[in-house]
Formats: sequence, C-alpha cells, structure tokens
Amino acid sequence: MKRTFWIFLSYLLLFLAPALSSAAQTETPGSAFLDPQSAQKANSREDELYASANTALNNGDYDAAVSGFDQVARMKGRRADGALYWKAYALKRNSRATEALAAIAQLRKEYPQSSYLSDAQKLELEIRPRSPESIADDDMKLYAVDALMQTDPDKAFPILEKLLQGNASVQVKDRALFVLTQNKSEKAQQLLLSVAKGSNQPELQARAIKWIAVSGHRNGQALREIYQATTNVEVKKQILKSFIINGDKEGLLAIIRQESSPELRREGIRQLGPMRAEPELRQIYKESTDPGTRETVLQSMGVAGDTQGLIEAAKTEPDPELRSKAIRNLGIFGGGQGLSALTDIYNSNADVSTKKEVIRALFVHGAAKDMVALARKETNPELKKELVRNLSIMGSPEANEYMMEILNK
Repeated sequence: MKRTFWIFLSYLLLFLAPALSSAAQTETPGSAFLDPQSAQKANSREDELYASANTALNNGDYDAAVSGFDQVARMKGRRADGALYWKAYALKRNSRATEALAAIAQLRKEYPQSSYLSDAQKLELEIRPRSPESIADDDMKLYAVDALMQTDPDKAFPILEKLLQGNASVQVKDRALFVLTQNKSEKAQQLLLSVAKGSNQPELQARAIKWIAVSGHRNGQALREIYQATTNVEVKKQILKSFIINGDKEGLLAIIRQESSPELRREGIRQLGPMRAEPELRQIYKESTDPGTRETVLQSMGVAGDTQGLIEAAKTEPDPELRSKAIRNLGIFGGGQGLSALTDIYNSNADVSTKKEVIRALFVHGAAKDMVALARKETNPELKKELVRNLSIMGSPEANEYMMEILNK
C-alpha cells in the first residue's frame, strides 16, 4: 500500500507540474496539485485526498492519514482547517505528541474562526501531560468503574449516572459509558442514548456514539435516531463513520437514500467502501445523476476492491471526467484484473485523452512491462512520447532496458 501511495505521489508531482507552476505565479490559495482554472476540479481533488486520508485514519494507517491530511492542509482550501485537526488527531494516535501539538497551533493561528477549534482544544488537553496526582486519582476511579461490571446493574446504574453528570475526567466518563454498554437494563440503554443525543458535552457525545456503534449491529436503529435528532453536521458525519464499526450496511443505506444534503450523502457513501458494499455502490452509481456523487462512488468502489464495477464504469461511462476517474482508480486499486482491463481499454479506444489517462493509471500501477509492450507498437508520436516519458522515471528493469533500446537505435 505504501509503495502504491508513493508511486501515485510521484505521478502527481511529475504530470501536474504545469498546474503547480500556474499556482505559484498566481498565488491562488489551495491550488497546489490542481488545475487553477477550475474551482470545481480543485474541490474534487481536495475531497478525494480528504476522503482517502479519512479512510486511512479509520483503518488505523496513521502514517498515511497524516500524509494525506497534510496534503489537504497545504492546499489551503475549504477543508484545510479540518485536515489540520485530523492530522493532529492521527499524530496523537501515532504517539507523535509534539507534532500533534504543532498542528493544533497551526490550526489556531491560520484559522482562528474554525469550527474545529473547540475539538482541537480538547485534543490538546488529552495530549499534554497531567500531574501525577491527577493520573493516580483517575487510575483509581477507572479501577472502581471497571468493578461496576461485576455489580448488580440496578446498583451500578445510579453511580454511573452520577459520574457522567459530574466533574470526572473524560477518561473516567468514557469508561463509564463502556460499562453502560454492558448493562442491558432499559435505564442504562436510555442513559447511553441520551448522552449520545446531547450536545452540551461534544467530546462525551462523540464517545457515546462510538460505544453505541461498538455494541453491535443491533444498535443501528439507535444511531439512526441520533442522526435524525441532531442538526450538527460534524456529529452527523461522525455517526455515518460509526456505521463502519457496527457493520450495519442497511442502516447506513437508509440514511444515504433519505439524506438531502449532498455533502452528507457523499460522506455516507465513502463509508460503504471500507464496508465492502459492492452491490450497493453499483446500484447508487446507476441511480445517481449527480457527477460529484458518482465520483465519490467510484472512489468507494476502489476502497471496496470492486474492480469489476470500476471496469464497467471505465468502459461505459459517457462523462469523460468520470471515465477518467474510473480509469485512475483501476490503476490504484485494480490489481491484476484491473491491469488487464486497462490494456484492453487502451487498445480498443481511439480517444487520445482516454489513452493518456490509461498510461497514467498504468504508471501508478507500476506496470512497466505492459507499458513497454504498448510503446513498442504505438504509432501515434504523441502517445509514444507519453509512454516513454512515464517509463523513463519508473526505474524498473523492463523500463531501463527499453530506454537502452531507444538510445541504441
């Protein structure tokens, strides 16, 4: 996975150099790696990077998440402040406290009005060392809370309720929420649900949502209730992400189909990728007429490993932008089946721009052998040059051997 990421990054740096040059001349914020003539394309690329970093974060690949969010932050677009926050979060999870605090400081300095500042402040408090006395006190309370799991549920409930309403640390309250999930009484479940619906303690609300999701598929209805009850977009996004934890594809699909906000609808679709919801993603792609939504579906197909779905889109999609997106994803996610499809598309398609997109996808895939084969029989000078230019930086034995052939002619 890391090898694919660096190959993909090399491709961006090499072939989008004109966009970078233009961005440097115009000093347009957020235009790095993008076509400065199209704000829509810029937003699309920013969203793609943000979604990929978010997927890496959810999968526990913190190095990739940090790198991805850092790219988004440096674009200084509409997601830059969120990217800085999540970069700090990923750094914290990766035990890189000093760097996490630096990211929070950057967020505070560059985006003083950001809605992420409140969460960033809480994250900072978690990162900074506490006094030994405070740690010792919390440790004892955590042991005591754990012991409540062995206590009669009726006796444990009022203690847990008092802890959640009192001044205990977030860590102690979080453990109390976990113990509530083990208490099967109606009162315990209602208390957990009320904390998850409440907005006066955002961090505690987030943890309650997490524990409801961890409790299993049966709590999908509770998550949907919380989703409908809140108007906070960030909370809604967090709930959408939590469906990955409890595996409730049907519940997530119900929200996606009812959601009128394109942003939230796409966020939900992004979660279907890690859930490997291949048939569902194909159906959404067929039903949707919104290019942005369809692009998000293609990204999720890649994450889900739905090579066949990407091949179908790459071969039949009439929209050139979406077709290019499907082809790029085949290069990143398609594996051997995707490689075969890419060469088929190249050989059967007369459109030069489509062929160039296939070349880039083959480059990302690292398919030097196949690219050499295409270059040897290519008669179009423009396409042959494109193939050779890509091969010249791949460094593979097949590519180097072909470069020697060219020099010896």
